[in-house]
Amino acid sequence: MNEDSLAPQRRIVVLGVGNLLWADEGFGVRCVEALGDGWDFPPEVEIMDGGTLGLALVPLLLDATHVLLFDAVDHRGPPGSLLVARDAEVPRFMTGSKMSLHQAGMNDILASLDLLGHRPERFTVIGIKPVELADYGGSLTDRVQQQVPVALELGLAELAQWGVPGTKRTGGATRETVIAAIARERYESERPSADVACRVGDERFLAMRGAHAAGQDTDEGDPS
Repeated sequence: MNEDSLAPQRRIVVLGVGNLLWADEGFGVRCVEALGDGWDFPPEVEIMDGGTLGLALVPLLLDATHVLLFDAVDHRGPPGSLLVARDAEVPRFMTGSKMSLHQAGMNDILASLDLLGHRPERFTVIGIKPVELADYGGSLTDRVQQQVPVALELGLAELAQWGVPGTKRTGGATRETVIAAIARERYESERPSADVACRVGDERFLAMRGAHAAGQDTDEGDPS
C-alpha cells in the first residue's frame, strides 16, 4: 500500500465572517472576496464567505484541519488596528464586547467542534478593530479599507507557513467567493447614498414611535 494514501488529508478553510450591512463588520467578508478575486491556491484550500451563519458553520468546518479566519474583533488596540491570534489565543478574543451574533457564536462553534470530537490542528484569526458599525447599509470606513491589503499579506504569510502559498492571478476569471448581488463593486455602485436612504436611524420615525409610546402610557393612566 502506498504510504501517501495513509497520510491524513488536509483541508484548509479560509473563512471570512461578518455582516456587510454594518459598515466595518463586513471586513472579514471583503477580505476573502479580495483573496478569491486575486489569488490562486492549491486544491486543499477552500475560500469561504461565512457571512452571519454562526453555528451553521459547524458542519462546514467539521473536517477542516486548518482554519484562517478574517473578522472584525473588539480587541484592545485603536480602531482600525489589526490583530493576529493563533490556536489557544483565539477564544479570549471572542469573549469580550460583542458586536454581533456571529462573533458571539465563534466560541460556540469551537466548543461544538470539540463536542463532535474535532478540533482544527491550526486556527488563526486575523481581526480588525472596527472604526464604525452604526452606518447601516454603509461600506467599510476608509481606515479599515486601507488595512485590507495588509490583512491579506498577513493571511498569505500564514498560508505559506502552512505549506499552501498563494499565487497572484494575472488574468482569467475571478473566483465567486461572495454572491454577485453583494460583490463589492456592485454593492458600492448600487447602494443608495446617505442623503437618499438614512443609514443611522430616521429621527422622524423615532420621534413618531416615541410619541406613540407616550400616548399609550397616557391612555393607560387615564381613569376614564
